[in-house]
Amino acid sequence: MGSVIIGMDPHKRSATIEIIDHREHVLRTGRFGTDQDGYQRMLAVGHAHPQRVWAVEGTQGIGRHLAQRLVADGQTVVDVPAKLSARVRVFATGQGRKTDPVDAHSVAVIALRTKGLRQVEIDGTTAALRLLVDHRDELGHARTQTVNRLHRLLLELLPGGAKKFLSAAQARILLASVRPRDVVSRTRRRLAADLITELDRIDKRIKTADTELRELVAATGSTLLELTGIGPSGAARLLGDIGDISRFADKGRFASWNGTAPLEASSGDQRRHRLSRAGNRRINRVLHIMAIVQLRHDTEGRAYYRRKLADGKTNMEAMRCLKRRLSDIVYRVMVRDAHRGAAGPGGHMGAAPDSSAADPIPMVSTSDKSLPEPCACRKPHPSWSGRVTNINPVAAYAQGSARQDGWPCYCDWPTSA
Repeated sequence: MGSVIIGMDPHKRSATIEIIDHREHVLRTGRFGTDQDGYQRMLAVGHAHPQRVWAVEGTQGIGRHLAQRLVADGQTVVDVPAKLSARVRVFATGQGRKTDPVDAHSVAVIALRTKGLRQVEIDGTTAALRLLVDHRDELGHARTQTVNRLHRLLLELLPGGAKKFLSAAQARILLASVRPRDVVSRTRRRLAADLITELDRIDKRIKTADTELRELVAATGSTLLELTGIGPSGAARLLGDIGDISRFADKGRFASWNGTAPLEASSGDQRRHRLSRAGNRRINRVLHIMAIVQLRHDTEGRAYYRRKLADGKTNMEAMRCLKRRLSDIVYRVMVRDAHRGAAGPGGHMGAAPDSSAADPIPMVSTSDKSLPEPCACRKPHPSWSGRVTNINPVAAYAQGSARQDGWPCYCDWPTSA
């Protein structure tokens, strides 16, 4: 990794660093501001060591702004997950008490002793996707608030109010039928007219944002939009928050990260799993919306959901199984897109055999395993007929990817999940 490791505990306005050598000897510590002067002083301290690696905790969160500035200045930066640094902190101090110097030391030790940490790169299209999808979500929240305020006024102006899903044009027609007779009604009508104008403006901005998201997602070469239930906002959220899909060694770890993998709560001979409330909730929401759309249409997701109901599962349990299966499909599509982007001029994959994106057999704890697992019949799906000629369906299904859209076959998966 280098002669020294510079561990950093980042904050919004300050950063605490600790420099250690390959024997974990502390060479220097310090606290610096994140303004221009403080950042330059911190950078000068690092330049005193020609061979150095900066280890920053949470480069996808609070540490992103400092990590990106360091990378832009030509520094080598690795991402240290907060979960790993927390373990070192507990082992080193005997308790979980947090201080900035202790956190910086834990980050440095993790970077020194852990192999395979992700190296931070300059944010490109993923940063633009995150910005646009955050803007799109804010517009959606603003529209919901505007419609709620409009419903409150229309309930006083019209008997029974308006229908739940209301557009600006429909609300304008309803308001035109109102004939106020007193000052209160006239005030309500004027405020409702202002809200309708605001709603129309928000709808136009949402339409423009969706168009920009669709174009940007298409520019990345992603095929997520081909999946039923994934729109421009959902695809942009997946690409922006996930970034490099190869950082997940298999679909089980991806499901654990997004909160769709059930947690084992077995005891003795009783085997059971419970709902995981951890993980990235924004990605979990995208998968939930995807599942809802799948249930509204004649899709294999709905057929899978009904088979789970026939097996005796409740509606919520069947929905959780469906979301878990959709997580596998999204993972497989993103890995396929990444391989296509890494293909050479002749169309051959450029990934090495030991690539983390090759989806090896999961060597993880029970809570992270790919649940529910594929069936053992290895029956190829009829849709393979005439679609792909250079792949053996049975062999491909044995690897868990007999179909391009992710559904292995018509057979069901075990109900243990």
